[in-house]
Amino acid sequence: MKLKIDNDLLAEEFFENTHLLGIVAPIKNYQFIWNINQQLGYTFRLNSDLEIELRKKTRNYFFSIYEYQIPQTCIFHYLYHNHHMGEYLLPEFKHLDFLWMIKGDDINNIELQELHQAIKKLPAVQFVNEMTNEKIKNKQHLIF
Repeated sequence: MKLKIDNDLLAEEFFENTHLLGIVAPIKNYQFIWNINQQLGYTFRLNSDLEIELRKKTRNYFFSIYEYQIPQTCIFHYLYHNHHMGEYLLPEFKHLDFLWMIKGDDINNIELQELHQAIKKLPAVQFVNEMTNEKIKNKQHLIF
């Protein structure tokens, strides 16, 4: 008997209760994280255990993920760096520098809009857009 991984089901479950923002901010990831932590009061930290490795053209590419949990809640924020050494985590969105995912049950639209506006005001941020899961072709690249 062969077991087969259902990537569509896996992606559907992973993206349940999530919101994803695409961000254009052409600065280094550590500078962006520092700005978020300083200006917005978050404490994002690099989580090496969540790092995503993609293999393309006989090379490995590593995409860092930063993590922050809102204290006393089940809401987690993840910040993905969308490019590494000329490759992209989501090749269909090459223009995006960062992807901000929020996972949890208690996210309401007002809080999401407030976060969206706060990110837009950060130094070096040129664009922020909420992304729908249907538009993402390579969803499996975001699953950790």
